[in-house]
Amino acid sequence: MGFAVTKLDATAAFFVDMLGWKPAGGQPDYPAKFVTNGEMFVTLWQVTDPATAIPFSRKNNVGLHHMAITVRDLPALHMLHRKFVAHDDVVVEFAPELLGAGPTTHMMVREPSGLRLEFIVPASRIQKSAE
Repeated sequence: MGFAVTKLDATAAFFVDMLGWKPAGGQPDYPAKFVTNGEMFVTLWQVTDPATAIPFSRKNNVGLHHMAITVRDLPALHMLHRKFVAHDDVVVEFAPELLGAGPTTHMMVREPSGLRLEFIVPASRIQKSAE
C-alpha cells in the first residue's frame, strides 16, 4: 500500500515508534520511506507542497477511505489508544468501541499527515481471548 503524505518523517515515525513497525528503506530523492510490520509493506511518499495538498474527503474523493489494521486483542487496542491520546500529532476520531452490536471492537485515528487508520480487534480474537 502506498500513501502520499504531508509529513514524511512524522508519518514514518508514527508507524515505527508508535506501532512498532520496522523501517524498510526508502528513496531520498523521491522522497519516500518504506515501513513494514512483517506482513504488510507500506510506502510513504512526501507530497511536493504540503501547503497546497488537498486533504481526503470521503464524500468527494475517489480513493482510500481508511486503512484497517488488525490488533492482537483488546488490551493491545486499549494500550494503543493510550499512546495515541498522549501524542500531540495524532487525532483520535473515536476511542475503542463496539462495531455495530459487537463484539468486534475498533477505533479510528488520524496520524500526523491526516491518514485515517482504523485499529480493529475482530470478534474471533475477542472470543478466543475470553475462553
